[in-house]
Amino acid sequence: MIEIKRFTFNPFQVNTYVLSDESGACVIIDPGMQGEQEKNELLGYIESKGLKPELLLNTHAHIDHIIGNAFVAETYGIPLGGHDDCKPFLTHSPEYAQSFGLQMDGVKSYDIEIEEDGVIKFGNSILKALHTPGHADGSMCFYSEADAFVITGDVLFFQSIGRTDLKTGNYDLLQESIWNKLFTLPDETTAYPGHGPETTIGTEKVSNPFVAIGK
Repeated sequence: MIEIKRFTFNPFQVNTYVLSDESGACVIIDPGMQGEQEKNELLGYIESKGLKPELLLNTHAHIDHIIGNAFVAETYGIPLGGHDDCKPFLTHSPEYAQSFGLQMDGVKSYDIEIEEDGVIKFGNSILKALHTPGHADGSMCFYSEADAFVITGDVLFFQSIGRTDLKTGNYDLLQESIWNKLFTLPDETTAYPGHGPETTIGTEKVSNPFVAIGK
């Protein structure tokens, strides 16, 4: 069974997730740490639980979600995985960081290119990759059927959806991603977003005011 630990980091209040199972293996998703205190918070949790990081994942490559990529990858010697369409954001990440007054430890390229329906294994657990563009090119969600949860990045939030006014954003495409990839999951599936509290697919399907009805 996968245990989920959520941290909220940097001025954009990004949710960084550590997923671990009974084997002690773990995956880190969207490392948003800014500064030594936040870095030590993540490292301290992993050390206190005796976890062994095996993989680093990005739901997408907006600067607030990737600022700790190089630090985590280098600290644990683990590969970084994400969708190929995210690469332009990675390339220009130092410029984005500077424009928002954020500090980066370096740019980390993808070691593993994750595509639609890709299977991600760690310890005794499996995640399925869902390609969900619309908020940004290359956006991915990570679904655990066995544990009934999905990491949604900035695609779907509690009573909201991702912005589409940023570069490569597309409202119609985001609606298609939500309806075709997320709202086809069981209603009881817990959705852990890139910002804010968790929710369920069933709740958002019937009450999210930003989801187009009958899409």
